Amino acid sequence: MLNAIFLADPMVQFLVIVVLILLVTSYVMYVSLVKKKNKVKEAFAGIDVQLKKRYDLIPNVLFIANKYMEHERTLLEEITKLRAEAVKVPADLSKAKETINLDGLISGKMGQLMVAVENYPQLKADQPMMQAMQTYSEQEEHIAAARRFYNSAVLELNNAVEIFPSSMIAGMMNLTVMPFFEATETERQAVDASKYFNK
Repeated sequence: MLNAIFLADPMVQFLVIVVLILLVTSYVMYVSLVKKKNKVKEAFAGIDVQLKKRYDLIPNVLFIANKYMEHERTLLEEITKLRAEAVKVPADLSKAKETINLDGLISGKMGQLMVAVENYPQLKADQPMMQAMQTYSEQEEHIAAARRFYNSAVLELNNAVEIFPSSMIAGMMNLTVMPFFEATETERQAVDASKYFNK
C-alpha cells in the first residue's frame, strides 16, 4: 500500500528524493570535515615531532655556547626557560595557540643567539658549535616545512568550517576555526645586530 502511495503521488516521490539527497549530501560533508580535521591533527603532530627534535638540540647548543658567552647569560637563561615551558605543553590541538606562541618566542631567542655567536670568534671556530648550529639550521627548515603543511591543512578545514553549507555540519560537530602558524611580532622584527657587535 505504501508503494502504491509512493508511486502514485509525484509530490511524495519528489520529497523522498529531496530528503535522500539532503541526507547523502550531509553525510558527504560530514565525512569531508572529519577528514580535514584529521589532516590538521596529523599536520600538528608533524610539527610537534619537529619541535621536539629542536628542543632536543637546544641543550647541546646552549652547553657549547655557555663556555664562551659570558655576556649572554640572560639570553641563554631565557632560552632554557622557554624550552622547559615548551616541553611541558602537550601535543594537543587544543593547545595549538600556546604551542605557536612558545615556538615563536623560542625562534626569536634562538635567532638572537645565532647573531650573538658572530661576536665570539672562539665560538665560531669551535667545531662542535658549528656542527650544532648547522644541525639546528637544518631542523629549522624541517619545522618550516611542517608549518607549511599544517597551515595548508588548517586553511582547508577553516574554509569548510566557515563556508555554507558545510558550516552547518561543522557547527553540529563543534568544529571551530584553527589558528595558523604565523610569524610572531618578535620574528617579524629585524634583529638589531649592532648591540652584539658594539660591546
